[in-house]
Amino acid sequence: MLPIRKPFFLDPIFPFEMVYKGLRYSESELPDHLHDLYEVVYVHKGKGMFFIDDALYEKKQGDLFLIPGNTVHRAFPSANDPIVSTAIFFAPTLLQADSLGDGYELFRCFEIARKKKHYQINLSKQVRLAIETAINAMKREINAKDYGYRHALRLHLQHMLLVLSRHPFHIETSSNLKGIGPQWLRNALQDIDCDPIGCSGLSELSGKACVSPSHFARVFKQLTGMHVTDYVNAKRLARAKDLLQSTDDNVETIALACGFQGMRHFYQIFKKLTGLTPRAYRLQMK
Repeated sequence: MLPIRKPFFLDPIFPFEMVYKGLRYSESELPDHLHDLYEVVYVHKGKGMFFIDDALYEKKQGDLFLIPGNTVHRAFPSANDPIVSTAIFFAPTLLQADSLGDGYELFRCFEIARKKKHYQINLSKQVRLAIETAINAMKREINAKDYGYRHALRLHLQHMLLVLSRHPFHIETSSNLKGIGPQWLRNALQDIDCDPIGCSGLSELSGKACVSPSHFARVFKQLTGMHVTDYVNAKRLARAKDLLQSTDDNVETIALACGFQGMRHFYQIFKKLTGLTPRAYRLQMK
């Protein structure tokens, strides 16, 4: 199955949602999915795995994950020690503001995560306390709904992102589980991520990995939760969404440039994942 589009029913004036200390069981987790909202996930307790973009991460108490919009991801909670986590979703428009001349960029922490292709931040004890304090403050505002609570929520979120932007990104090789899965699978994920448009199909990918197509497909699905074709299409669709936002190229040109051979197929996949046609998506984003 293709990754699904996570449904949100947000107030367009205040595109924000928080799931506070949700208990995550494997049977209740969404399959591979993506959305346009930015997401911050903080783990309070429990263990599990997180597949984000093209890598697996260990998920444990005190971990924080930054997931930029339009990024394929899926959680795999432990059956014996389920995850308790807070997830914060928001649209970038919620926080956009004019520059104050000090060089600060609101989404710097997300951009660093996207650029380094590493979405887990190893927090110091002091920063972890600041994050937990901000999360608890936001929960109190949501519950009380006092005068100006939305402004308070936005301020707490802005402060959280400022703290994360100031915190050095200590990326350790042990946190990105390079030892999980065979090397040929990690190589294949990197190849697909580098060139989702020109990447070959299952037969050529398995040939390059020197394993049978059935074995390649089975291990790929086991460790990513996705079929090879669905993963490639999700990557191509992410590229198409970027082009719809950043260029004025017509839809057919973008579909062909992103590896979709037919407009009907492109429209079907695009609407399934976004809930919109490509043209409607472009209008909404612009």
